[in-house]
Amino acid sequence: MVQISEVTDKTTSLPVSSAKENRTAAHTHIKGLGLNEYGTAKPIEGGFVGQQDAREACGIIVDLIKSKKMSGKAVLIAGPPATGKTALALAVSQELGPKVPFCPIVGSELYSAEVKKTSALMENFRKAIGLRIKETKEVYEGEVIELTPEEAENPLGGYGKTISHVIVGLKTAKGTKNLRLDPSIYESLQKERVAVGDVIYIESNTGAVKRVGRSDAYATEFDLEAEEYVPLPKGEVHKKKEIVQDVTLHDLDVANARPQGGQDVLSMMGQLLKPKKTEITDKLRSEVNKVVSKYIDQGVAELIPGVLFIDEVNMLDLEIFTYLNKALESNIAPIVILASNRGLTTVKGSDDLSIKAPHGCPPDLIDRLLIVRTLPYNQDEIKTIITKRANLENLTLSEEAINKLSHDGVQTSLRYALQLLTPAGILSSIAGRSTVELQDVEECELLFLDSRRSTKVLNESKTFL
Repeated sequence: MVQISEVTDKTTSLPVSSAKENRTAAHTHIKGLGLNEYGTAKPIEGGFVGQQDAREACGIIVDLIKSKKMSGKAVLIAGPPATGKTALALAVSQELGPKVPFCPIVGSELYSAEVKKTSALMENFRKAIGLRIKETKEVYEGEVIELTPEEAENPLGGYGKTISHVIVGLKTAKGTKNLRLDPSIYESLQKERVAVGDVIYIESNTGAVKRVGRSDAYATEFDLEAEEYVPLPKGEVHKKKEIVQDVTLHDLDVANARPQGGQDVLSMMGQLLKPKKTEITDKLRSEVNKVVSKYIDQGVAELIPGVLFIDEVNMLDLEIFTYLNKALESNIAPIVILASNRGLTTVKGSDDLSIKAPHGCPPDLIDRLLIVRTLPYNQDEIKTIITKRANLENLTLSEEAINKLSHDGVQTSLRYALQLLTPAGILSSIAGRSTVELQDVEECELLFLDSRRSTKVLNESKTFL
């Protein structure tokens, strides 16, 4: 069992983990939309700086999704590069919570040599639609107090022995019960790594075993452990229990698409040698939809429309856009959020290349979109972003260096200004300074070209650099 105690730093008397904030990826700092209780965006909150109008618009979209009034509709987040379009989509997913499916993809992911592009789009559509299944099952639930496999002579002969049955003792707050179980259930107990002291439940119809956690009677004095402790179950050992399971429609498609082969060696080898990516037919999906609709009508299941986020939507072609229109009009559809940094541009796959469409989307799709606009950051906002990023990278900048970088962010791009931070910190440390000065930033500008200066060099020289 992995056991972790809290280690404190002697100099600060604070936990080491909270002494410094870390940034592991481009959007790990995003914690939400940063709205108050009235839906108004705070200037600096949730990892965002500025973009108040776009954040408030996304807040309204979150409310529509939660009230289930936006299924089958689409949103387009449009704006220049480095204005937080992907961050807004991630913030929407965090506001919705972990129970709502969120499927992020890039436009180029739909093109594959193995699967049709329309089928790949529908696959991601189905990944973004959740199904919460509620079942009342007869189960045996309790803390394991005995786990004894009984051995017998192998009926096939030989020197080995085989498991004939297994005795499991379960304890609840109201009493105990000893169960005599089939050997196949013993295999399930081994897969779940069940030991004495674990809280489990066994379905009486199927024999499926689920390990809930470790009994809290075994909890130790450590502050943090890898084990999850649960209280002793109440009531009798044999009871009726409501079990809630969250799956996506794609999970159901895959489960029904795989043929149930035999247990012999040839069948197992055939399953291993099959290609990993198989195309799921529309007929199979319609059959799954019928079963899902029947479950919903019976009140057994609840449909949870999630979010499908497609970045760089201008990479999609006319065929995919046509299929997207059809998919949005289907009975079971998620909320689709598109993002584009293009203005008037040609739709990929169109016959007439002279016709330009807004954001690289056909007019019939644009007509059904709610468009959220992101604006370029002003110099004060860029200065705030650079200061926050410098704190994350443990850099100290002089006021002149911050002003120079924020000016670069306005004149060139925010990304270029942020990328100069770490090289400028290295140059200052080589020079023996603890603070990044203006001369360090200017030296970095000489060493690393931005896109405009690089283009200017190419235009003037007519050759490569």
